Amino acid sequence: MTKKTTDFTKYIKWFWMIILGGLATVILIFLLASWGVFGALPTFEDLEKPQNNLATEIISSDGKTLGKYYLNENRTPITFKDLPTNIVKALVATEDERFYKHAGIDFRGTARAVAKMGAGGGASTITQQLAKNLFTKKASGNIFLRLIQKVKEWVIATRLEKQYTKQEIIAMYLNTQGFLFHATGIRSASRIYFGKEPRDLDLQESAILVAMLKNPRQYNPYRKISRKKSLRRRNVVFKQLFKNGFITEQEKDSLQKLPLKINFTPESHSDGIATYFRAYLQKYLKKWVKNNPKPDGTAYNIYRDGLKVYVTIDSRMQKYAEEAVKEHMANLQSFFFKEQKRNRTAPFYDIDKSQISGIYNRAKKNSVRYKKMKKAGKSEKEIDAAFKKKRKMKIFSWKGDKDTLMSPYDSIKYYKYFLHSGLLSIEPQTGHIKAWVGGINNKYFKYDHVNQGKRQVGSTFKPFVYATAINQLKLSPCDSFPNVLYTIPKGKYGIPEEWTPQNAGKKYGGMLTLKDALARSVNVITARLIDMVTPENVARLARSAGIENEVPANPSIALGAVELTLFEMVGAYSTFANKGLRVNPMMITRIEDKNGTVLTEFTPTTKEVMSEESAYVVLNLLEGVTRSGSGARLRSGWTSRPKITTGFPYKFTNAIAGKTGTTQNQTDGWFMGIVPNLVTGVWTGGEDNAIHFAGIGNGQGATMSLPSWALYMKKCYADKTLHISKEEFERPSTISISLNCDKVKENNANDLEDDDTDF
Repeated sequence: MTKKTTDFTKYIKWFWMIILGGLATVILIFLLASWGVFGALPTFEDLEKPQNNLATEIISSDGKTLGKYYLNENRTPITFKDLPTNIVKALVATEDERFYKHAGIDFRGTARAVAKMGAGGGASTITQQLAKNLFTKKASGNIFLRLIQKVKEWVIATRLEKQYTKQEIIAMYLNTQGFLFHATGIRSASRIYFGKEPRDLDLQESAILVAMLKNPRQYNPYRKISRKKSLRRRNVVFKQLFKNGFITEQEKDSLQKLPLKINFTPESHSDGIATYFRAYLQKYLKKWVKNNPKPDGTAYNIYRDGLKVYVTIDSRMQKYAEEAVKEHMANLQSFFFKEQKRNRTAPFYDIDKSQISGIYNRAKKNSVRYKKMKKAGKSEKEIDAAFKKKRKMKIFSWKGDKDTLMSPYDSIKYYKYFLHSGLLSIEPQTGHIKAWVGGINNKYFKYDHVNQGKRQVGSTFKPFVYATAINQLKLSPCDSFPNVLYTIPKGKYGIPEEWTPQNAGKKYGGMLTLKDALARSVNVITARLIDMVTPENVARLARSAGIENEVPANPSIALGAVELTLFEMVGAYSTFANKGLRVNPMMITRIEDKNGTVLTEFTPTTKEVMSEESAYVVLNLLEGVTRSGSGARLRSGWTSRPKITTGFPYKFTNAIAGKTGTTQNQTDGWFMGIVPNLVTGVWTGGEDNAIHFAGIGNGQGATMSLPSWALYMKKCYADKTLHISKEEFERPSTISISLNCDKVKENNANDLEDDDTDF
């Protein structure tokens, strides 16, 4: 009996030796890990400031995020106060029920996991998962090495608990999670999957995101293959919320019956609003970082350093501008397609087959596909064969992206049929750019028609001729000139031949006031004016107003025979609205680092271009264009409706100064519109000069571009929070130039046609 008892005692001793030895081994392993034997652990500074790639954020003047710059991780961190209570509850209930009771390691959960051999799930706490996200680059596939990684994560978790509050740990964890589709962190995920900020998430939206934490690909609500799993996992979150007393059983049952609903809003560089503006800004910032290094001398990285760029764009106005251009251009394009059915050289006019072939060949050689194949050493024969081979592709249409079977060469032809447009809107008093629409779709058409595209400006250049004459000679809008052919002789201003421009319809006779001449865009009077003030003086005033591209001192510039960008034109027209002062256009107000430290603040630069009186007189002339000239369809009194004018009638009754422009063969259609605190320009045309409407009725600026301006302004006026002015233009306190033309006799004025073409 004594011997048996002794043997039992021996087993007990061995049992405790094994338990204590195992415990000592675990403690030793933890100590060795904490001493860095298994590899370096993060320092205090690493824990204080974990290194994560942070996207640069573009913030509009009204506080909205327009977009971000990032490479692989679209991450913008937020703090705990920016999280809704429901997502915190869902996270804790689902991922770590004892989160507020442990110090980084849940020993109870670990013991359970060991006892069940992992069958009931792991025991990784939120803090351990954060440690893994921050400091374990990639989980090892080797069991022994993964165990070492796990031990290090446990050590880091306990240090994180000492360093941060529970609230900070939750925020950091959600900021480091990946959710697919370039969504890194809870803020990006909230914006991409639901189109809103995290603080605005409701309970079921929060549950969907928390459900994704287990495996963002397997439980993704957007992927068709995983939607059912996402729904089931979301319902598990509701079950856990009920289990932990956060919701009632009735609420759980009701929530589980809801369909899976998201508002997928991708944040790639071609998605969202202001895409063309963001692309231009990106190029600007790449130059800015070279001239504005960090305190240690290294350069900022716009994809990783989490800069905040505060821009002048107003997200509401940008949205209205994009909607207006889309609405009008979709309608305009439908009429262009119909016209091309009768065109044997569609979509081109006035060129032969060899020229058409040259256009297509240049487009092929400018394509990304061609350049890649050429770089890979492919022969022209191989490239040509590849371009003629049909394949599945997604193409642009005004009814949405379309899947089709098409060869790359056919896609080049297809895209040549599309008309393009650009819109730019500037606040003249500050130079702040409020809306920038560079094209009809940035995903398919990268070319920016605001700042890249130089096109002939046609009659929209005429106000600079009139402005020079008014500023230099103090001419009045009431001054009259004969409506007859006017010739500038050969040799004058260095021209090789005499120059005699003609009016549209070749109608002449009588006397016309300057106001009526500009309203009807009469060419012969503009030619007379430029001869009176000289082309050099007109070019000088245009440059002073902000035109940077070359303006030749040639009489033909009077009719717009000069290629300029929409950016230049809107900036220069802003001078008229700002009492003769040029304010350089601004797109950024300040740049901050990730900690909110202001790195650069931007202020406008100004200079005087003309007198306040001259600028006001020019506005008075341009008002005539919208009251009785080529822009009169803006007014409610316009009775005939052009068949392809969108959103008609517009019924504007407030003060609007404007100018239409149409270049030869209807290649370019322009409209420049001014109200007291906003100047907006629109250009519309084909990719190539030979792509245009056949006739002036459909191809003039008043039909091509004016409707986009009108739709945009109607939307802006409907939004009272924008405070877009409907007031009269501010009159100078003293004005010496006569503006009352009631008593001026206008002979034969009614026989003239509007003429905004450049011949």
